[in-house]
Amino acid sequence: MDIRQESLKKHYEWKGKIEVTSRVSVHSREELSLAYTPGVAEPCMEIHKNIDKSFELTRRSNLVAVVTDGTAVLGLGDIGPEAGMPVMEGKAALFKEFADVDAFPICVRSKDVEEIVRTVYLISGSFGGINLEDISAPRCFEIERRLKELCDIPVFHDDQHGTAIVVAAAVLNALKVVRKEIESVRIVVNGAGSAGIAIARHLLNLGAADLTMVDRCGILCEGMEELNPAQADMARLTNRAHKRGLLADAMQGADLFIGVSAPGIVTEDMVRSMAAEPVVFAMANPTPEIMPDLAKAAGAKVVGTGRSDFPNQINNVLAFPGIFRGALDCRAKEINEPMKAAASHAIAGLVSDSELSEEYILPSAFDRRVGEAVANAIVQAARDAGVAQI
Repeated sequence: MDIRQESLKKHYEWKGKIEVTSRVSVHSREELSLAYTPGVAEPCMEIHKNIDKSFELTRRSNLVAVVTDGTAVLGLGDIGPEAGMPVMEGKAALFKEFADVDAFPICVRSKDVEEIVRTVYLISGSFGGINLEDISAPRCFEIERRLKELCDIPVFHDDQHGTAIVVAAAVLNALKVVRKEIESVRIVVNGAGSAGIAIARHLLNLGAADLTMVDRCGILCEGMEELNPAQADMARLTNRAHKRGLLADAMQGADLFIGVSAPGIVTEDMVRSMAAEPVVFAMANPTPEIMPDLAKAAGAKVVGTGRSDFPNQINNVLAFPGIFRGALDCRAKEINEPMKAAASHAIAGLVSDSELSEEYILPSAFDRRVGEAVANAIVQAARDAGVAQI
Protein backbone atom coordinates (compact mmCIF):
# COMPACT_ATOMS: atom_id res chain seq x y z
CA MET A 1 0.00 0.00 0.00
CA ASP A 2 1.50 3.36 -0.99
CA ILE A 3 1.60 6.35 1.34
CA ARG A 4 -1.51 8.00 -0.17
CA GLN A 5 -3.68 4.93 0.27
CA GLU A 6 -2.29 4.33 3.75
CA SER A 7 -3.02 7.95 4.65
CA LEU A 8 -6.60 7.63 3.39
CA LYS A 9 -7.05 4.49 5.48
CA LYS A 10 -5.70 6.24 8.59
CA HIS A 11 -7.94 9.27 8.05
CA TYR A 12 -10.97 6.96 8.05
CA GLU A 13 -9.69 5.54 11.33
CA TRP A 14 -8.76 8.86 12.92
CA LYS A 15 -11.97 10.70 11.98
CA GLY A 16 -10.05 13.94 12.38
CA LYS A 17 -6.53 14.75 13.58
CA ILE A 18 -7.38 17.24 16.34
CA GLU A 19 -9.87 17.49 19.18
CA VAL A 20 -10.86 19.87 21.96
CA THR A 21 -9.85 18.81 25.45
CA SER A 22 -10.70 20.56 28.72
CA ARG A 23 -7.97 22.20 30.80
CA VAL A 24 -10.12 22.18 33.94
CA SER A 25 -11.86 19.59 36.09
CA VAL A 26 -15.67 19.75 36.23
CA HIS A 27 -16.57 16.90 38.56
CA SER A 28 -18.36 18.69 41.39
CA ARG A 29 -20.88 21.44 42.00
CA GLU A 30 -18.11 23.79 43.11
CA GLU A 31 -15.95 23.08 40.06
CA LEU A 32 -18.96 23.65 37.81
CA SER A 33 -19.63 26.99 39.50
CA LEU A 34 -16.01 28.05 39.06
CA ALA A 35 -15.66 27.06 35.42
CA TYR A 36 -19.15 28.12 34.40
CA THR A 37 -22.02 29.95 36.00
CA PRO A 38 -22.15 31.84 38.34
CA GLY A 39 -18.39 32.25 38.81
CA VAL A 40 -17.56 32.86 35.15
CA ALA A 41 -19.36 36.22 35.32
CA GLU A 42 -16.34 37.78 37.02
CA PRO A 43 -13.81 37.15 34.21
CA CYS A 44 -16.48 38.21 31.71
CA MET A 45 -16.83 41.59 33.41
CA GLU A 46 -13.06 42.01 33.68
CA ILE A 47 -12.79 41.57 29.92
CA HIS A 48 -15.74 43.91 29.41
CA LYS A 49 -13.80 46.61 31.27
CA ASN A 50 -10.52 45.87 29.45
CA ILE A 51 -10.59 43.74 26.31
CA ASP A 52 -6.86 42.98 26.63
CA LYS A 53 -7.74 40.84 29.64
CA SER A 54 -9.09 38.30 27.12
CA PHE A 55 -5.46 37.28 26.60
CA GLU A 56 -5.06 36.55 30.33
CA LEU A 57 -8.44 35.11 31.26
CA THR A 58 -9.12 32.88 28.23
CA ARG A 59 -7.12 30.61 25.94
CA ARG A 60 -7.00 33.37 23.32
CA SER A 61 -3.30 33.94 24.03
CA ASN A 62 -2.49 30.50 22.60
CA LEU A 63 -5.12 30.17 19.86
CA VAL A 64 -4.40 30.50 16.14
CA ALA A 65 -7.02 30.32 13.38
CA VAL A 66 -5.85 28.35 10.33
CA VAL A 67 -7.96 29.90 7.56
CA THR A 68 -8.50 28.68 4.00
CA ASP A 69 -10.96 29.08 1.16
CA GLY A 70 -9.75 25.83 -0.42
CA THR A 71 -8.57 27.42 -3.67
CA ALA A 72 -4.90 26.35 -3.63
CA VAL A 73 -4.70 23.20 -1.56
CA LEU A 74 -1.35 21.35 -1.58
CA GLY A 75 -0.87 21.73 -5.29
CA LEU A 76 -4.28 20.12 -5.85
CA GLY A 77 -5.79 23.43 -6.89
CA ASP A 78 -9.28 24.75 -6.20
CA ILE A 79 -10.89 21.76 -4.47
CA GLY A 80 -13.08 23.70 -2.03
CA PRO A 81 -12.91 24.54 1.69
CA GLU A 82 -14.27 21.22 2.97
CA ALA A 83 -11.77 19.29 0.86
CA GLY A 84 -9.02 21.45 2.33
CA MET A 85 -10.03 20.55 5.88
CA PRO A 86 -7.64 17.54 6.22
CA VAL A 87 -4.73 19.86 5.41
CA MET A 88 -5.89 22.49 7.89
CA GLU A 89 -6.27 19.82 10.58
CA GLY A 90 -2.79 18.59 9.76
CA LYS A 91 -1.46 22.11 10.10
CA ALA A 92 -3.16 22.42 13.49
CA ALA A 93 -1.58 19.14 14.59
CA LEU A 94 1.87 20.44 13.60
CA PHE A 95 1.29 23.68 15.51
CA LYS A 96 0.57 21.66 18.64
CA GLU A 97 3.33 19.10 18.18
CA PHE A 98 6.16 21.50 17.35
CA ALA A 99 5.26 24.60 19.39
CA ASP A 100 2.38 23.74 21.76
CA VAL A 101 0.16 26.25 19.94
CA ASP A 102 -3.57 25.48 19.87
CA ALA A 103 -4.71 25.96 16.28
CA PHE A 104 -8.19 25.57 14.85
CA PRO A 105 -9.18 25.09 11.19
CA ILE A 106 -11.54 27.69 9.69
CA CYS A 107 -12.69 26.76 6.18
CA VAL A 108 -14.58 29.61 4.52
CA ARG A 109 -17.16 28.99 1.77
CA SER A 110 -16.31 32.01 -0.33
CA LYS A 111 -13.86 33.17 -3.00
CA ASP A 112 -14.84 36.78 -2.55
CA VAL A 113 -12.08 38.92 -1.03
CA GLU A 114 -14.52 41.17 0.82
CA GLU A 115 -16.44 38.24 2.32
CA ILE A 116 -13.31 36.41 3.44
CA VAL A 117 -11.77 39.52 4.97
CA ARG A 118 -15.00 40.39 6.76
CA THR A 119 -15.48 36.82 8.03
CA VAL A 120 -11.97 36.51 9.43
CA TYR A 121 -12.05 39.99 10.97
CA LEU A 122 -15.34 39.29 12.71
CA ILE A 123 -14.01 36.15 14.42
CA SER A 124 -10.52 37.51 15.12
CA GLY A 125 -11.43 38.41 18.70
CA SER A 126 -11.39 34.70 19.55
CA PHE A 127 -7.76 34.23 18.50
CA GLY A 128 -4.24 35.42 19.18
CA GLY A 129 -3.13 35.04 15.57
CA ILE A 130 -4.37 34.30 12.05
CA ASN A 131 -2.57 31.82 9.78
CA LEU A 132 -3.82 32.09 6.19
CA GLU A 133 -3.36 28.89 4.22
CA ASP A 134 -3.86 27.56 0.70
CA ILE A 135 -5.51 30.67 -0.74
CA SER A 136 -4.76 31.22 -4.42
CA ALA A 137 -2.83 34.17 -5.84
CA PRO A 138 -3.29 37.00 -6.45
CA ARG A 139 -6.28 37.22 -4.06
CA CYS A 140 -4.15 35.98 -1.17
CA PHE A 141 -2.05 39.18 -1.30
CA GLU A 142 -5.08 41.45 -0.99
CA ILE A 143 -6.69 39.30 1.74
CA GLU A 144 -3.55 39.37 3.85
CA ARG A 145 -2.97 43.09 3.31
CA ARG A 146 -6.52 43.99 4.29
CA LEU A 147 -6.56 41.74 7.36
CA LYS A 148 -3.26 43.16 8.58
CA GLU A 149 -4.81 46.62 8.39
CA LEU A 150 -7.98 45.59 10.23
CA CYS A 151 -6.83 43.11 12.88
CA ASP A 152 -4.96 43.87 16.09
CA ILE A 153 -3.31 40.42 16.07
CA PRO A 154 -0.65 38.95 13.76
CA VAL A 155 -1.84 37.84 10.31
CA PHE A 156 0.56 35.56 8.43
CA HIS A 157 0.13 33.79 5.09
CA ASP A 158 2.35 30.74 5.55
CA ASP A 159 2.42 29.75 1.87
CA GLN A 160 4.11 33.08 1.27
CA HIS A 161 6.19 33.96 4.27
CA GLY A 162 6.80 30.58 5.91
CA THR A 163 8.15 29.29 2.62
CA ALA A 164 10.26 32.40 2.11
CA ILE A 165 11.76 32.20 5.60
CA VAL A 166 12.87 28.57 5.25
CA VAL A 167 14.12 29.05 1.68
CA ALA A 168 16.17 32.03 2.84
CA ALA A 169 17.68 29.98 5.67
CA ALA A 170 18.65 27.34 3.11
CA VAL A 171 20.10 30.03 0.82
CA LEU A 172 22.21 31.53 3.61
CA ASN A 173 23.79 28.17 4.42
CA ALA A 174 24.10 26.93 0.83
CA LEU A 175 26.00 30.10 -0.07
CA LYS A 176 28.39 29.39 2.79
CA VAL A 177 29.07 25.97 1.26
CA VAL A 178 29.90 27.46 -2.15
CA ARG A 179 31.70 30.46 -0.59
CA LYS A 180 29.52 33.13 -2.19
CA GLU A 181 27.74 36.20 -0.78
CA ILE A 182 24.05 36.93 -1.20
CA GLU A 183 24.83 40.49 -2.28
CA SER A 184 26.85 39.31 -5.29
CA VAL A 185 25.10 36.18 -6.58
CA ARG A 186 22.69 35.99 -9.51
CA ILE A 187 19.39 34.46 -8.40
CA VAL A 188 16.56 33.04 -10.52
CA VAL A 189 13.15 32.39 -8.94
CA ASN A 190 10.87 30.33 -11.18
CA GLY A 191 7.19 30.64 -10.29
CA ALA A 192 5.67 34.05 -9.67
CA GLY A 193 2.76 32.99 -7.50
CA SER A 194 2.39 33.61 -3.77
CA ALA A 195 5.44 31.60 -2.69
CA GLY A 196 7.75 32.81 -5.45
CA ILE A 197 6.93 36.47 -4.91
CA ALA A 198 7.36 36.17 -1.14
CA ILE A 199 10.69 34.37 -1.57
CA ALA A 200 11.94 37.08 -3.92
CA ARG A 201 10.86 39.90 -1.61
CA HIS A 202 12.44 38.24 1.42
CA LEU A 203 15.75 37.63 -0.37
CA LEU A 204 15.81 41.25 -1.51
CA ASN A 205 15.27 42.31 2.11
CA LEU A 206 18.20 40.10 3.12
CA GLY A 207 20.52 41.83 0.66
CA ALA A 208 20.06 40.10 -2.70
CA ALA A 209 20.74 42.54 -5.52
CA ASP A 210 20.63 40.52 -8.76
CA LEU A 211 17.35 38.62 -8.85
CA THR A 212 15.23 37.58 -11.82
CA MET A 213 11.74 36.08 -11.68
CA VAL A 214 10.26 33.77 -14.30
CA ASP A 215 6.70 32.59 -14.82
CA ARG A 216 4.70 30.93 -17.61
CA CYS A 217 4.95 34.13 -19.62
CA GLY A 218 8.75 34.09 -19.36
CA ILE A 219 11.13 36.43 -17.55
CA LEU A 220 9.22 39.11 -15.64
CA CYS A 221 10.11 42.47 -17.08
CA GLU A 222 8.68 45.89 -16.31
CA GLY A 223 5.95 46.85 -18.77
CA MET A 224 4.74 43.31 -19.59
CA GLU A 225 0.98 43.30 -20.07
CA GLU A 226 0.47 39.68 -18.94
CA LEU A 227 1.35 40.37 -15.30
CA ASN A 228 -1.09 40.67 -12.41
CA PRO A 229 -0.53 43.61 -10.01
CA ALA A 230 1.66 41.63 -7.60
CA GLN A 231 3.84 40.38 -10.45
CA ALA A 232 4.05 43.87 -11.93
CA ASP A 233 5.35 45.15 -8.59
CA MET A 234 8.04 42.45 -8.61
CA ALA A 235 8.98 43.26 -12.20
CA ARG A 236 9.81 46.79 -11.03
CA LEU A 237 11.99 45.47 -8.18
CA THR A 238 13.84 42.72 -10.05
CA ASN A 239 15.51 41.99 -13.41
CA ARG A 240 17.52 45.20 -13.29
CA ALA A 241 19.19 44.23 -16.59
CA HIS A 242 15.76 44.11 -18.28
CA LYS A 243 16.52 40.67 -19.67
CA ARG A 244 13.81 39.02 -21.75
CA GLY A 245 13.27 35.41 -22.68
CA LEU A 246 12.37 32.08 -21.08
CA LEU A 247 13.63 30.10 -18.10
CA ALA A 248 16.64 28.74 -20.01
CA ASP A 249 17.71 32.31 -20.81
CA ALA A 250 17.35 33.40 -17.19
CA MET A 251 19.40 30.49 -15.84
CA GLN A 252 22.48 31.16 -17.97
CA GLY A 253 25.23 32.27 -15.60
CA ALA A 254 22.99 32.17 -12.51
CA ASP A 255 24.46 31.12 -9.16
CA LEU A 256 21.17 30.07 -7.55
CA PHE A 257 17.94 28.60 -8.92
CA ILE A 258 14.81 28.49 -6.77
CA GLY A 259 11.82 26.65 -8.21
CA VAL A 260 8.30 26.85 -6.84
CA SER A 261 6.65 25.99 -10.11
CA ALA A 262 6.11 22.76 -12.05
CA PRO A 263 7.68 19.30 -12.38
CA GLY A 264 10.45 18.49 -14.82
CA ILE A 265 10.85 21.91 -16.43
CA VAL A 266 14.58 22.30 -15.68
CA THR A 267 16.96 20.31 -17.88
CA GLU A 268 20.51 19.21 -17.22
CA ASP A 269 21.65 21.63 -19.93
CA MET A 270 20.04 24.50 -18.03
CA VAL A 271 21.99 23.55 -14.90
CA ARG A 272 25.20 23.22 -16.94
CA SER A 273 24.65 26.77 -18.21
CA MET A 274 24.71 28.17 -14.66
CA ALA A 275 27.74 29.66 -12.91
CA ALA A 276 30.40 27.49 -11.26
CA GLU A 277 29.18 25.44 -8.28
CA PRO A 278 25.54 26.47 -8.63
CA VAL A 279 22.83 25.94 -6.01
CA VAL A 280 19.56 24.37 -7.17
CA PHE A 281 16.44 24.38 -5.00
CA ALA A 282 13.81 22.47 -7.00
CA MET A 283 10.75 22.55 -4.75
CA ALA A 284 7.81 21.55 -6.91
CA ASN A 285 5.95 18.73 -5.15
CA PRO A 286 5.74 15.81 -5.46
CA THR A 287 7.98 15.94 -8.56
CA PRO A 288 10.71 18.62 -8.52
CA GLU A 289 11.62 20.86 -11.43
CA ILE A 290 14.65 18.60 -11.82
CA MET A 291 15.46 15.44 -9.86
CA PRO A 292 18.41 15.85 -7.48
CA ASP A 293 20.56 13.16 -9.10
CA LEU A 294 20.22 14.85 -12.51
CA ALA A 295 20.99 18.29 -11.06
CA LYS A 296 24.07 16.90 -9.32
CA ALA A 297 25.23 15.12 -12.46
CA ALA A 298 24.93 18.41 -14.34
CA GLY A 299 27.19 20.19 -11.86
CA ALA A 300 24.98 21.51 -9.08
CA LYS A 301 26.98 21.78 -5.86
CA VAL A 302 24.03 22.00 -3.44
CA VAL A 303 20.54 20.66 -4.22
CA GLY A 304 17.41 21.03 -2.10
CA THR A 305 13.80 19.94 -2.62
CA GLY A 306 10.52 19.98 -0.73
CA ARG A 307 10.65 16.20 -0.28
CA SER A 308 11.65 14.23 2.80
CA ASP A 309 13.27 11.40 0.81
CA PHE A 310 16.16 13.58 -0.42
CA PRO A 311 18.79 15.57 1.51
CA ASN A 312 18.12 19.25 2.26
CA GLN A 313 14.35 19.17 2.62
CA ILE A 314 13.00 22.73 2.59
CA ASN A 315 9.93 22.43 4.79
CA ASN A 316 7.68 25.16 6.25
CA VAL A 317 7.38 23.23 9.51
CA LEU A 318 10.79 24.67 10.38
CA ALA A 319 9.24 28.12 10.50
CA PHE A 320 5.55 28.59 11.25
CA PRO A 321 5.25 26.85 14.66
CA GLY A 322 8.11 28.84 16.19
CA ILE A 323 7.05 32.06 14.49
CA PHE A 324 3.58 31.93 16.05
CA ARG A 325 4.97 30.66 19.38
CA GLY A 326 7.18 33.73 19.59
CA ALA A 327 4.51 36.14 18.34
CA LEU A 328 2.00 34.83 20.88
CA ASP A 329 4.49 34.84 23.74
CA CYS A 330 5.22 38.56 23.35
CA ARG A 331 1.75 39.45 22.01
CA ALA A 332 3.27 40.94 18.88
CA LYS A 333 1.00 43.29 16.95
CA GLU A 334 2.31 41.91 13.66
CA ILE A 335 4.91 39.67 12.05
CA ASN A 336 7.12 42.13 10.19
CA GLU A 337 10.20 42.00 7.96
CA PRO A 338 12.80 42.17 10.76
CA MET A 339 11.03 39.28 12.52
CA LYS A 340 11.03 37.20 9.32
CA ALA A 341 14.74 37.90 8.81
CA ALA A 342 15.45 36.91 12.41
CA ALA A 343 13.61 33.62 11.88
CA SER A 344 15.66 32.82 8.76
CA HIS A 345 18.93 33.49 10.56
CA ALA A 346 17.79 31.46 13.58
CA ILE A 347 17.02 28.41 11.44
CA ALA A 348 20.27 28.72 9.49
CA GLY A 349 22.23 29.18 12.70
CA LEU A 350 21.23 25.78 14.02
CA VAL A 351 23.59 24.15 11.53
CA SER A 352 27.10 24.76 12.85
CA ASP A 353 30.05 25.45 10.57
CA SER A 354 31.47 22.04 11.44
CA GLU A 355 28.22 20.32 10.46
CA LEU A 356 27.52 22.32 7.32
CA SER A 357 27.92 20.35 4.08
CA GLU A 358 26.49 19.95 0.58
CA GLU A 359 23.87 17.58 1.97
CA TYR A 360 23.19 19.25 5.31
CA ILE A 361 22.21 22.92 5.08
CA LEU A 362 19.07 22.88 7.25
CA PRO A 363 18.18 21.27 10.58
CA SER A 364 15.74 18.38 10.53
CA ALA A 365 12.04 19.11 10.85
CA PHE A 366 12.19 16.91 13.96
CA ASP A 367 15.05 18.82 15.59
CA ARG A 368 13.42 20.02 18.80
CA ARG A 369 15.74 23.02 18.99
CA VAL A 370 14.09 24.65 15.99
CA GLY A 371 10.79 25.82 17.46
CA GLU A 372 12.42 27.35 20.53
CA ALA A 373 15.21 29.02 18.54
CA VAL A 374 12.76 30.58 16.09
CA ALA A 375 10.39 31.67 18.88
CA ASN A 376 13.22 33.35 20.80
CA ALA A 377 14.40 35.14 17.66
CA ILE A 378 10.87 36.34 16.92
CA VAL A 379 10.39 37.67 20.46
CA GLN A 380 13.69 39.57 20.40
CA ALA A 381 13.05 41.02 16.94
CA ALA A 382 9.52 42.04 17.91
CA ARG A 383 10.81 43.85 20.98
CA ASP A 384 13.58 45.52 18.97
CA ALA A 385 10.98 46.69 16.43
CA GLY A 386 8.60 47.95 19.10
CA VAL A 387 5.71 45.64 18.15
CA ALA A 388 5.80 43.40 21.24
CA GLN A 389 3.13 44.21 23.83
CA ILE A 390 4.52 42.13 26.71
